[in-house]
Amino acid sequence: MLDPGRGKTKTGRLWTYVRDDRPAGSEDPPAVLFRYSPDRRGERPREHLKQFAGILQADAYSGFSALYEGDRVKEAACWAHARRAFYDLYKANASPVAAEALERIGKLYEIEAEIRGRQPDERKAIRQDREGPLLESLRKWLRETLARTSKKSDLAAAINYVLMRWTALTRYRDDGRIEIDNNAAERALRAIALGRKNYLFCGSDAGGERAAAIYSLVGTAKLNGIDPEAYLRFVLQRIADHPINRVDELLPWTVADALKPELPLAA
Repeated sequence: MLDPGRGKTKTGRLWTYVRDDRPAGSEDPPAVLFRYSPDRRGERPREHLKQFAGILQADAYSGFSALYEGDRVKEAACWAHARRAFYDLYKANASPVAAEALERIGKLYEIEAEIRGRQPDERKAIRQDREGPLLESLRKWLRETLARTSKKSDLAAAINYVLMRWTALTRYRDDGRIEIDNNAAERALRAIALGRKNYLFCGSDAGGERAAAIYSLVGTAKLNGIDPEAYLRFVLQRIADHPINRVDELLPWTVADALKPELPLAA
């Protein structure tokens, strides 16, 4: 962020919230919401999600912790984040322990690939039957490995990350609506990194809020299979004369059929 009047820059934050239940067989349209803040204090997600009740799948950022107090928001942790530390260890020194951890976690992902798109009850049953034993074996192996590992090592830190979050990491096993990771949110953030390379800065806090709004529309259009440029053109051509109390009629999933390219006729 440019910091007007001080001749320097500061770091702003974009928070990413994604709903995409298509992997669990849902026909609800996917959406991404970006929210801007000038800092990353925990009060920001608490304000963003003050009316939300359900399952929040996120990384281990401590600012989310207060959301999980009580029964309104349930925590589901992310296996992609848990896996990353083992991957870094393997890349750094070809650690055989890290390699085994990656192999064990990889077996979970293989099953997930098979059941993507099935209904929640079916996913739950398959996970409990096939992934449940793998998870328990992994937990036992991690505990045994930790007992003979230096407590100050990077390997111990990677193992403790998993064991300390075990309940949240395995919540997906018993709820077919939950994914194994929050990669949907990670994918949505790619546009931010690309944009930052192109335009470098937002001009002010107000500019950050406008960027969040545009990223929300563009990201949601992409999730619904719509060309973002075509979507924005469609909206801008109509919004001046559109009743404000019916603005939801211009949301990406509402106009998706009108904007998706027609498939060529078969010869």
